[in-house]
Amino acid sequence: SFGWAKQEHIDRMKEMTFAVNNVLKQLFLDGGMLLVDYKLEFGLIDGRVVLGDEFSPDGCRIWDKETRKKLDKDRFRQGLGSVVEAYEEVGQRLGIQFD
Repeated sequence: SFGWAKQEHIDRMKEMTFAVNNVLKQLFLDGGMLLVDYKLEFGLIDGRVVLGDEFSPDGCRIWDKETRKKLDKDRFRQGLGSVVEAYEEVGQRLGIQFD
C-alpha cells in the first residue's frame, strides 16, 4: 500500500514464504506439534529478496498436536507456566540436544 516493494519482490516473498511453510509445518508435525502461525522478515540486498530473520518460539505460535498445550511465548503472556521449559521441550521434540 505504501509502494515500498515492487510486485516482483512481493511475488518472491510469497514464494519463499510458502516454501518455508512447507518445511517448518512438517518439521513441527514430526515433533508432535502444530505450527499455528509465525512471522518472517524480508529485505533487499543488491536488488534480491532475502530472508533476514531468526526463527524461534518468540516469533511464532506452537501447540502440542494432541492437547493443544501452548509451547510458545503465549505461556508467558497468559501466565501458563515457564517459557524456558516450553522452549526446551520444543527443542527436544525437534531433536536438539541439551547439555
